[in-house]
Amino acid sequence: MSTDRTGTILVTGAAGFIGSHTCVDLLSAGYRVVGVDNFLNSSPRVLERVRKVATGEFEFVRLDVRDRDALAEVFRRWPIDAVVHFAARKAVGESVEMPLEYYDANVNATLGLVGVMAEHDVRRLVFSSSCAIYGAVDRVPITEDTPARPTNPYSRTKWMCEQILADVCAQDQGWHITSLRYFNPIGAHPSGLLGEDPHGVPNNVMPFIAQVAVGRRDELAVFGDDYPTPDGTGVRDYIHVVDLAEGHRLALDHLGDQAGHRVINLGTGRGTSVLELLAAFSAACGRVLPHRVVPRRPGDVAALVADATLAREALGWTARSGVAQMCRDAWEFQRLNPAGYDDEKGV
Repeated sequence: MSTDRTGTILVTGAAGFIGSHTCVDLLSAGYRVVGVDNFLNSSPRVLERVRKVATGEFEFVRLDVRDRDALAEVFRRWPIDAVVHFAARKAVGESVEMPLEYYDANVNATLGLVGVMAEHDVRRLVFSSSCAIYGAVDRVPITEDTPARPTNPYSRTKWMCEQILADVCAQDQGWHITSLRYFNPIGAHPSGLLGEDPHGVPNNVMPFIAQVAVGRRDELAVFGDDYPTPDGTGVRDYIHVVDLAEGHRLALDHLGDQAGHRVINLGTGRGTSVLELLAAFSAACGRVLPHRVVPRRPGDVAALVADATLAREALGWTARSGVAQMCRDAWEFQRLNPAGYDDEKGV
């Protein structure tokens, strides 16, 4: 596939937080997009929002990626050129409580997808991986050659998927696969139409903070304040979801640069603690948000911050937005959609 952006791209998990923003980016760049999702942790209303934000050919099929027959029908119906694979469960704490569900949803889904791709001679894939693979690192920022030390079922599923993809490429030189180990996506589309709206109680810090700000939650639970970090709370490399979506599109554009499997970090290179993030969101929404320190969560680590040098050199990608902008955009989405996508009074 050339980079003239006239190809047809299958996006799994297309209604999810990152998937929807990536669909917008791909459509805006001229690609035709076929999205699939089972709405396990997303809303069908996202689809109409995507179509409002971006013009272009956007098709959608509701299915579970583990359903190989349904997935194969998508490949028969459209001339898929490449795949961007997001569909997965993604919460660390939940994965500790539900390991079998995570291995099924993440590893089995990827196995099925790659099998169907091979059957239809589609061998170009951008895989949504995770910085959680690195686990408890000895130093930051983290380069791609840092040894993998996954500490929970979620991160182990991502590591297993990467191993599967590497083995597939080793066996068949016709494959071009990039695994993007991105750090912590937050923010929202600047239109206020698209943002993060998980079902039930949020498992990630930013949507929880946003729901506290809009009055849906009483306070933020901060998991641990005794980490070896400047203020004792966990430090993460937060990346704007719009920047992250662009990174996936650029990875897609550059799949033809080399055959085989390669791993690339996407992050800003700047660490922000939970308390610093809370303060930034408080500034964005105009009031101090309450929090309470609770014990650490199993599987969490002290700090994860990216070295994104390879992304800049290989993809020409650099994160543009800082944490303040991420919080402003996330707040705008939550302010306009106080009950999320299911709010009839929303945008």
